[in-house]
Amino acid sequence: MTLLMHGGVGPHVGVLRVGVRVRGVAGCPGAGAGRSASPGPSTSSSGAAAAVGGVGRFRRGVGTCATEGVRERMDRLRGSGACALVPFLVAGDPGMEATRAALVAIDAGGADVIELGVPYSDPLADGPVIQAAATRALAAGCTLDRALAMCAETVPGLDAPVVLFTYYNPIMARGVDAFMAQVVASGVKGLVVPDIPLEESDLIRAASAKAGLELVMLVTPTTPVERMARIAEVSEGFVYLVSVAGVTGARTEVSARVPELLRQLKSQTDKPVAVGFGVATPDQAKQLREWGADGVIVGSAVVRKMEEARELHGDDVAGVAKHVGDYIASMKGALA
Repeated sequence: MTLLMHGGVGPHVGVLRVGVRVRGVAGCPGAGAGRSASPGPSTSSSGAAAAVGGVGRFRRGVGTCATEGVRERMDRLRGSGACALVPFLVAGDPGMEATRAALVAIDAGGADVIELGVPYSDPLADGPVIQAAATRALAAGCTLDRALAMCAETVPGLDAPVVLFTYYNPIMARGVDAFMAQVVASGVKGLVVPDIPLEESDLIRAASAKAGLELVMLVTPTTPVERMARIAEVSEGFVYLVSVAGVTGARTEVSARVPELLRQLKSQTDKPVAVGFGVATPDQAKQLREWGADGVIVGSAVVRKMEEARELHGDDVAGVAKHVGDYIASMKGALA
């Protein structure tokens, strides 16, 4: 099973992605304090603050406790002629402290929205790199509760809105409303649920709307134009354009179909469109911007950088975070 079944022409189509609109986070350490506020108490013990050094070229500071929702952030960037960078991390890989530090470093490196994956035992939409990361994180003891606890300590100090990626089973096990409440309380501003098709999304769409969430839908290369219009109509934060049929994973080049897919989708909506799956290099990111993408989503390549950093730096959390933060800065530079 891959995203092909969700984005194609059959009954199981239109994978969800969600973004949260939260106007503020109670108790935010940076609220009203300007751009020099502290990133939060937990980062000092984890080495996260130290990991920011050398990667903050695209941020005026951390600890801003951004109140922008995903759509607000995307619209503001598009209005200024900028293209959003959306990196993806797996929570708890290689450990929760490394994730915490990497979030701070990625934010300082120029991420505009950050997608954080909750590790799951059967990640149907993900390729081998993210699957392996999820396996490592689960083996290290990462759970939904631990991931959200880390978010509650870290996210309020970030500039970029954070979007949580999780499959539907953990949501169903907890109860949809209880899950939504816990996510919002953590300061996370988004939710991605890749295994709920459009026709079966009423419950989670209603619950996310009740919680104040923006719902971001996916379009794939097999989605007919008329279906693109239906998906774009109900999508909020932005519309996620999957560049290839299949699962996540870095590719050597971006699919040549993307310009036409962008043209088709943008003919059906004026909402921001972000392109993901297979993006790994600054040149690929630059190419997507030139083709008209409003955002570039980078997943497996970031996860691979985390693995590479662990091999280079071992248990040096600050070194791991700086390694991935430098990569994000290079990607952001290509979009500048």
